Amino acid sequence: MIEKLRLAGFGGQGIMFMGKVLAHAGMLGNKHVTWIPSYGPEMRGGTANCSVIISDSEIGEPVASRPDFLVAMNEPSLRKFSAAVRPGGVIFVNTSLIADLPLRDDVTVVNVAVNDLARSAGVPGAINMVMLGAMLPYLKGVDRHLIEEAIRENVPATRQHMLEGNLKALTMGLGATPGQPVTAQ
Repeated sequence: MIEKLRLAGFGGQGIMFMGKVLAHAGMLGNKHVTWIPSYGPEMRGGTANCSVIISDSEIGEPVASRPDFLVAMNEPSLRKFSAAVRPGGVIFVNTSLIADLPLRDDVTVVNVAVNDLARSAGVPGAINMVMLGAMLPYLKGVDRHLIEEAIRENVPATRQHMLEGNLKALTMGLGATPGQPVTAQ
């Protein structure tokens, strides 16, 4: 088993934290992992993406250049990375900010209004955890228990007040019913 992920959005959406949690969960599950962050010139508001690979065996290429999964939290990220997703892959689209769906017929597109769901759950700053929850049913390398443990271990002491909100947002994402995943037409 090997899963290659590209997570992308703008600074402040929690892209790096989401990738770090995924990689840590993989390590907790005794998997081989890589986590490679990439920032734009600014942190908050600039571009942000990271590559995460979770594998049962050693990883030869540390960057997911042909990811199985893409998380697109904003439109520029969708435009930049959707063509790289391998045929048969999955693109998770934040439909709170993205109106145009990918125009590919060889991938599954999962629409999740993460901003709206996080706001309705009372945790508007945890859109990344809503998306991570929505992704979990599609991932084989990590499960909910490992993700929750990784969240607990990665929320810094100075932000412990955010821990319960992150776990609530993860549950909200797991319960999200974006309808049946649709294949782009």
